[in-house]
Amino acid sequence: MIEENLEIRTADGVVDALLVRPDSTDPLPAVINLTDGLGFRPAFADQSRQIAESGYVVLTPNIFYRTSRPPVFPFEPDFASERTRERFNELKAPLTPHAMARDASTYVDFLASQPFVNGGPMGVVGFCFAGKFAVLVAAARPDRIAAAASFHGGGLFTDTADSPHLVLPRAKARLYFGHASNDAGMNIEQIEKFEWALRSRGGSYESEVYDAKHGWMIPGGRVYDTEQAERGFGKLMGLLDDTLQSADVRSDFVTPRVDKGRTSDTSFRDLSI
Repeated sequence: MIEENLEIRTADGVVDALLVRPDSTDPLPAVINLTDGLGFRPAFADQSRQIAESGYVVLTPNIFYRTSRPPVFPFEPDFASERTRERFNELKAPLTPHAMARDASTYVDFLASQPFVNGGPMGVVGFCFAGKFAVLVAAARPDRIAAAASFHGGGLFTDTADSPHLVLPRAKARLYFGHASNDAGMNIEQIEKFEWALRSRGGSYESEVYDAKHGWMIPGGRVYDTEQAERGFGKLMGLLDDTLQSADVRSDFVTPRVDKGRTSDTSFRDLSI
């Protein structure tokens, strides 16, 4: 396994990221792994390695790069505390839907410029706060994103003008949503409305509720559920394998390779050397 710590220039600054890939000479499909609201930490590095082991190039960016490098919480976070909620609000404030769309293109273009990434479709997965980020990535880059997944994603359906469900028609990807059964950020009524939006969109999707609490997928957390997390990871890998490794799907998404020197506003530095 090859791991690189990178800095990638974006329109809004420089994002630090982990890139993990098999030690292979064959170009492979790419996956963007978007962390939850607690930011990048060892659990996401391990998860990225686990995805990469199945034959993927995995980019895991620090989604909060506009505000902080990891660890993004300089104290032990507890969302029951005012201090944690205030810090989270600081972290997410710059991540507007437009900012997420800009980041989406940066990540896709960076991966497309790498010789070890094939010219076929890519995937994206987001957790918690980044569940909607994954939806926005799929909507912003329907030319390359063929698979998108969200686990215990919050705020996927709201009454606001920038609700993530409104961009669903722009996404060309196969979609998967794993919801928590007890989630203040995505209650049962919101799930039902979101599934209505998915049906209205058409296309391939799956949406289901796990008998687990918000955050169950990530090891190290107090609500981590081994059995349900293994089930969720199996769903994720099934989506990626069936989509990104499918010859039929690849034919719909194959594009010419992006020349690294010609990607707009995107450059990178390898910090692993």
